[in-house]
Amino acid sequence: MREAAGLEARGVKTPPVLRGQDGEGSVQVHQDATMKIEGAQVFSVYGKGGIGKSTTSSNLSAAFAKLGKRVLQIGCDPKHDSTFTLTGKLQPTVIDILKEVDFHAEELRPEDFVTEGWGGVQCIEAGGPPAGTGCGGYVVGQTVKLLKQHHLLDDTDVVIFDVLGDVVCGGFAAPLQHADRAVIVTANDFDSIYAMNRIIAAVQAKSANYKVRLAGCVANRSKATDEVDRFCDTVGFKRIAHMPDFDAIRRSRLKKKTLFEMPDEDDIVLARAEYIRLAETLWAGTEPLAPEPLPDRDIFELLGFD
Repeated sequence: MREAAGLEARGVKTPPVLRGQDGEGSVQVHQDATMKIEGAQVFSVYGKGGIGKSTTSSNLSAAFAKLGKRVLQIGCDPKHDSTFTLTGKLQPTVIDILKEVDFHAEELRPEDFVTEGWGGVQCIEAGGPPAGTGCGGYVVGQTVKLLKQHHLLDDTDVVIFDVLGDVVCGGFAAPLQHADRAVIVTANDFDSIYAMNRIIAAVQAKSANYKVRLAGCVANRSKATDEVDRFCDTVGFKRIAHMPDFDAIRRSRLKKKTLFEMPDEDDIVLARAEYIRLAETLWAGTEPLAPEPLPDRDIFELLGFD
């Protein structure tokens, strides 16, 4: 009865079908055109939780810095540990700093929420809402708004969004509204590739209305890449880097350093070279990939155990 009365009041006979601009059934808020990031190449890094996105993002930022680029890294995770290997410590989050000034953003200065890390990389931790409340998309939006207000994007060549876990809601996909290319970090195992398949679907949905396209995937902490390569060949995707399971990479994170600050051990030198090669590949521009994600049953059949 209440629904019928509401429809009558609005002069319609049937409820509207929620077909959002960002994918079937989406009811996300579309990006404000004034919040577009211009003048910099923007990369958004995704992957299964715990797969090494922050390690990849920070070393990639350091590699871009070694190439002479002005880099800004934005961590998009409530645990705010994306940039601590660049700065050597956990940074306060944008959302916590805004709370301290009762969300009067005009009271903030750049040094309140931006820290310079190794190689001059500018480091920001967007943070996130308290558990079970709010939306990560709001936090990303507020962070970009602050950067624009303080003109911190004017002198930036590369922006890297390091985004938490699998894409399960539109809030976590919000950085895709800003990115030129999305990079997926995976391992050579079923769970990581299953998450990658979902992320591909999310990026493809966003690409219908935003400039973001898939750059490829990074096989991380993996001795072999056969399962990753088999998946890529099947769906039309591409592996653009391989980071072997070097213990030196694990130790660098424990020491709160990027690989570029570590001693010149053989494994570290090899890993640095791969990050530099990845940075050069991304900077030169990758072809926009449009893979076809697999239905759940098909990916189980492709990668599942006998």
